[in-house]
Amino acid sequence: MNTHEHATRVVVVGGGYAGVQAANRLQVDGDVSVTLVNPRPQFVERIRLHQYVTESDDAVVDFADVLSGDVRLVVDTAELVDPAARTVTLASGEVLDYDYLVYALGSTGAAATVPGAAEFAYPIAEFEHAEPLRAALATVHPAAPVVVVGGGPTGLEVAAELADGGQAVTLVCGSVLGPYFGEPTRRAVTRRMRRLGVTVVAGAGATVTEVRRDSVVLADGRELPSVVTVWTAGFGVPDLAARSGLATDEIGRLLTDETLTSVDDSRVVGAGDAVAPSNAPLRMSCQAAIPLGAQAANTILSRIAGDEPAPVDQAFTGQCVSLGRKAGVIQIAHLDDRPTRVFLGGRVAASIKEAVCKGTVWQLGVEARKPGSYFWLKGGKRAEHVAAVR
Repeated sequence: MNTHEHATRVVVVGGGYAGVQAANRLQVDGDVSVTLVNPRPQFVERIRLHQYVTESDDAVVDFADVLSGDVRLVVDTAELVDPAARTVTLASGEVLDYDYLVYALGSTGAAATVPGAAEFAYPIAEFEHAEPLRAALATVHPAAPVVVVGGGPTGLEVAAELADGGQAVTLVCGSVLGPYFGEPTRRAVTRRMRRLGVTVVAGAGATVTEVRRDSVVLADGRELPSVVTVWTAGFGVPDLAARSGLATDEIGRLLTDETLTSVDDSRVVGAGDAVAPSNAPLRMSCQAAIPLGAQAANTILSRIAGDEPAPVDQAFTGQCVSLGRKAGVIQIAHLDDRPTRVFLGGRVAASIKEAVCKGTVWQLGVEARKPGSYFWLKGGKRAEHVAAVR
């Protein structure tokens, strides 16, 4: 860690994909001192949590493997940001001073507002959620019914992973399975689920209105038996920005301009799932978070150098979803993240998904050892997308 008395002090809150990438890239400038605040002592591979619950992966990596040795790691939770004083107060009571703050807290599951969901359903958005779910599933007989709620990538991966291990699974999707998918991809995923023995419930009335101890109730009145209910529906973010008086969107994401700078304070820069550039956030994914982390660091480095920061410029390639250990699907996208009608499936897709999971950790490690070496796909026509959203 840089200890020069005139070093620019940067505090990064959040040690996920975006926060680690930003912390590493800031090491390009030898006069920047970086402190990373994270509540866990290890880096969590969120894209492997569905494997963790089935005991096929531990879903954690040592920070030493992904974080620059020059970054100070503080295992604690940020409780309050004071933009005027440029301080972050931690749960332990420690107060960190900063010249710039990287807000990279990531996302979590949506608050459980459906009756019974908070009491009887298991979320899986965070490692601390996955641990009790893993313990609960370990006691369940394979023939006992398990219900997974949510037809997005997490719900699909959890349902397929459980079914691949022999568990009886019902997947409740709401109106449609895989809302991001193109129709050919959706049909292929439906076929794969059928082969795995997953009962897919989608369409009118397929919304959960109540979770009970041993069942879920749907909007159309159906009651599905469930010894374990896994809740993957919805999306939320920590409320640190709102509690700290920083402007947010309706769900609490930090509002920034196109350089990822807070609309309230030029010393606060955001990255990842907890940020809404121009009130038009990118899709929740490590595919978005890692380039955003790099660009957040670049914004700070530009400001330190007295240069004008560049606007966000990144493109998407699609979405990778594992469907058990031996199959998957890769939805190919336009550069602006609109899905095409093209997809890859089967074992090839499973191999690509595994390579992506390994590649994200590898990329972070490379940036830790060689700051500034990471590059990403650009040309996603962000400006046109923002204009369309507005």
